[in-house]
Amino acid sequence: MGFASEFKQFAIKGNVVDLAVGVIIGAAFGKIVDSVVNDLITPLVGIFFKADFSNIYIPLSAKVPKGLALADAKKLGPVFAWGNFLTVSLNFVILAFIVFLIVKGINALKRKEEAAPSAPAAPSKEEVLLTEIRDLLAKRV
Repeated sequence: MGFASEFKQFAIKGNVVDLAVGVIIGAAFGKIVDSVVNDLITPLVGIFFKADFSNIYIPLSAKVPKGLALADAKKLGPVFAWGNFLTVSLNFVILAFIVFLIVKGINALKRKEEAAPSAPAAPSKEEVLLTEIRDLLAKRV
């Protein structure tokens, strides 16, 4: 088997396509979670702390005055951007929780599907023929 045909066989397998679709949907879903955290949750937390949560930092240099936006402060020198880190960590926790719920739901559906009784398989041609022969022999006796 040549390299090209081997690669073609690998690329068209269902698992590779499923993985590609999962990565694309995951990236889009990550953007949704970022928006939920940055646009909905962070402002509420900011109201609670009375500050713009994503711009909370500790200057690590005398060159960096307090009260600047995080992007401006980073241009002047090093900062300990714990508010931004907390925002990213919150994104991760929310995303992990949602993925957990999705996997839990899929597993529940799989268990339900496995528990459901399946219809008996149709007999093969050989079984049908043997049944007919048995019935004919039973009539002669």
